[in-house]
Amino acid sequence: MSTTIPVEHTDPVNAQILSISEDLVAGFQRQPFHVIAEKSGVPLETVLVRIRAMQEAGIIRRVRQTLLSTKLAHGALVAWKVPEDKLNDAFDFMAKQDPFSGHVVIRSTDTEVSGSGYRLWTTLKVPVGESLDHHATALLRLTGATEYLLMPANGVFALGVGHTRRKSLEPGDKSDEPAVMMTTATVELSPEEWNVLLALKEELTLDEIRENPWDDRAKIAGVSLERFCEVAETLNSKKVIGRFSTFLEHVKPSASGERVTRFNGLFHWAVPKGREIEGGAEVGRHFCMTHCYWREGGPQFGNVNIMGVVHGTEKDRVLAHKAAIDRHLESVGIPVSYTNVFWGGRSEIKPSEISPKVYAEWHAQHAG
Repeated sequence: MSTTIPVEHTDPVNAQILSISEDLVAGFQRQPFHVIAEKSGVPLETVLVRIRAMQEAGIIRRVRQTLLSTKLAHGALVAWKVPEDKLNDAFDFMAKQDPFSGHVVIRSTDTEVSGSGYRLWTTLKVPVGESLDHHATALLRLTGATEYLLMPANGVFALGVGHTRRKSLEPGDKSDEPAVMMTTATVELSPEEWNVLLALKEELTLDEIRENPWDDRAKIAGVSLERFCEVAETLNSKKVIGRFSTFLEHVKPSASGERVTRFNGLFHWAVPKGREIEGGAEVGRHFCMTHCYWREGGPQFGNVNIMGVVHGTEKDRVLAHKAAIDRHLESVGIPVSYTNVFWGGRSEIKPSEISPKVYAEWHAQHAG
C-alpha cells in the first residue's frame, strides 16, 4: 500500500489530515475518523486509506485514544544522574523493560549549568496508591543510576503535540488569553470503568482504522458496543480521556530521509514563588509549546518551576520561540531568576502503563 499511496507527512493531503488528527480530536468520539474527515475537509475513505498507509510505512508510529493519566496515576518528570559508562544501558532498560517509564530522553545543555549532570530524563507513572519513590528506587538499583529527582506536575498549561500544525508558527504566536491550568487530582473508577478504559487505550491495529474502530474493543471488554461507548462517555465526563490521536514518528527519519522534527528543547523558567500559575499561563498560551507544566525543580535546577517543550527542525528557530516567550514574560511583568534549555538527544517515546495488575507483576519479577 505504502508504495502507491503518498505517505510522507509533507504530502498536502496527508498534512491536511494530520493537522487535525495529531491533536485536535478531543475526548472520546464514537466515530473518530468521521471527526477527522469533517474537520480536515478530506473525504472519510481518503482519511482511512492515508492513515493506514502512513502507519504501515512507519510515518505514524501509533493511533490511539489517549488518557489524561494525571487523573489516573501518580506521575512525575524524573531527572537521573547516571555514570557516563552506564548511560546508554540505563536508557535501554527504561525504554524497553520498564512499562511505567514513558518518554525516555538523553539530554544535554549548551553550557555547564545547574542540573547539567542530570543527563537521563524520563516520565514516570505508577497506579494510584503506589509510590513513585518506591518505583524510582527500584530503577536506581536495576540501572546503576546514582541519583534521581522526582518533579510531579502541580498543574498543566499545555498538552498536545500537533507537529504538522506548528510548522508554520511564528515566534510569539499565542492565544488571546492566558492558558487555563488543568489540575492533576486523581479520580476513582469503578471496575467496569477500568475494564473499558484498559480496552480503550491500546493502540489501534491497521484493521481497526475503519469507520467504527471500537467494535472489537467492546468485545475485549465483554460489553455491548453501546455500553462500551456509554462508559467511555462517562469517563470523558470525569475528564480522564485525552484526545484521539495519530502520533507521528518525530524522532527517527522516514525511509526517504524526511524528519518531522530535529530538535526538541526542554525549557526551564524560575518565576517568583506564588506566581507559578500566572507564569505558567503566560508561557502555556504560546502555540509553540507542546507541553507546559508547573513542576518544582528545586536547588538542583535553579529553583525552576515552569517547564515546557518545543520541537522544531532548526535549532535557531526553537531558540527564537524561547526568546519570544522570554520577551513576553518581561513585558507582562513576570521576572525570571533562572532559565535554561535542555536539548533532547537519543529518545524513545511510548505510553506509560497504568494497570495496577501489571505494576504488581513487574515488581514481583524484579524484586531483590
